[in-house]
Amino acid sequence: MSQCEIYCYNEEKVQEVQSSMRLEELEMVAQLFKALSDVNRSKIIYALCQSEELCVCDLANIIGASVATTSHHLRAMNKRGLVKFRKEGKLAFYALDDEHIRSLMTIALEHNKELKQHEQVE
Repeated sequence: MSQCEIYCYNEEKVQEVQSSMRLEELEMVAQLFKALSDVNRSKIIYALCQSEELCVCDLANIIGASVATTSHHLRAMNKRGLVKFRKEGKLAFYALDDEHIRSLMTIALEHNKELKQHEQVE
């Protein structure tokens, strides 16, 4: 990794960026990515990108986890606004909360594909 050989900074740019930072919003963004950093949660989001909605049992089978573990992940993601649910009798169906979540997953997958292509070229 490359770094500066001498230490200097542009005070005006630094102050401009610092004054534009909204720490509360950035904390929420960090929490969003933290929620997505678990591979099972990423699998759930991916599965919900492929289907309008899925019940907890379907999701548990898709990710290869117990219904209890899957429910735990879904509750955490629901709290963070990643997924929403509806009850139908004794069944609970989950869907993406909104299109932003689908966009995040799509962008992340595209970025991954580009990284792999870049690595193959090198």
